[in-house]
Amino acid sequence: MPKIGIIYGMENTFPGALVDRINSKNIPDVTAEHIHIGGIKMAEPSGYRVIIDRISHDIEFYRAYLKNAVLTGTVVINNPFWWSADDKFFNYALASKLGVAVPKTVVLPHKAHPTGTTTQSMRNLIFPLNWQEIFDYIGFPAFLKPFSGGGWKHVYKVNSQEEFFNAYEQTGTLCMTLQSAVEFTEYFRCYVVGQEKVRVMKYDPKQPHHLRYVRDGAASSPQLQDRIVKDCLTLCRALGYDFNTVEFAVQDGIPYAIDFLNPAPDADVHSVGEENFEWVIENVAQLAIAKALSNEQAQAQYRWGYFLNGEISKTASSSV
Repeated sequence: MPKIGIIYGMENTFPGALVDRINSKNIPDVTAEHIHIGGIKMAEPSGYRVIIDRISHDIEFYRAYLKNAVLTGTVVINNPFWWSADDKFFNYALASKLGVAVPKTVVLPHKAHPTGTTTQSMRNLIFPLNWQEIFDYIGFPAFLKPFSGGGWKHVYKVNSQEEFFNAYEQTGTLCMTLQSAVEFTEYFRCYVVGQEKVRVMKYDPKQPHHLRYVRDGAASSPQLQDRIVKDCLTLCRALGYDFNTVEFAVQDGIPYAIDFLNPAPDADVHSVGEENFEWVIENVAQLAIAKALSNEQAQAQYRWGYFLNGEISKTASSSV
């Protein structure tokens, strides 16, 4: 009997609703449950055909468990080898290669030496940096933010060189990027499930968290909607994410991809709203069941190289 498990942290509404939805479908020989684990023996099968991961980005123990599970044949959504190899700077660079619009971005050295390193560790680094060259390329206003991270943590909007240096001084050992600001007129956050289905949601990052999803929001034109869907699928297929959110800031009609490294995207009913919650529960349930019944190999290969070489071509399709 193929079992589906879900592993999670502080969130309350999504895990239980997903388990209940999968079980309510009464698919023969398929069952879903909340995972309970202790010490993990190396190379021991997990007992699950599919695991939906909602927490390993924060907890290394769970990440180790999931990698061991993949090794022994479990399909994990999202594959921990995929997302833990990624960072946002790489993703921006990849997006630009794939033809998806992204703001100009530069990755910066750590302001303070990482633990266990010294000045001698940085002998390959130009010092002082040519800050003027960087500022001329990026321009102001700009965003200073971690090259990998989420939840809008350690993000600074800077309007001048002085503001930049004041913010950079606070970043310590974090590796940061400086990115051109998009003065957006529309903003969207999109669920992408199974690299096939896209839910375009109007979003306002300037609002408190529980008010950011704009109810009944839609793109200003069918052409913009279609491009957002196409870019969502392009990014998630190249990166291999089966469950992701992609954020776009729209300036002068162009949707710029701002954030698309979300291995456990927010799916709480109190923040996304009832309609979006229902959509994501149903579509993730369908995805998990399909994978549980499939012959898919858990040890998937990295894909973005194939996309860049033109070896993979799929017709974009969506369910909105």
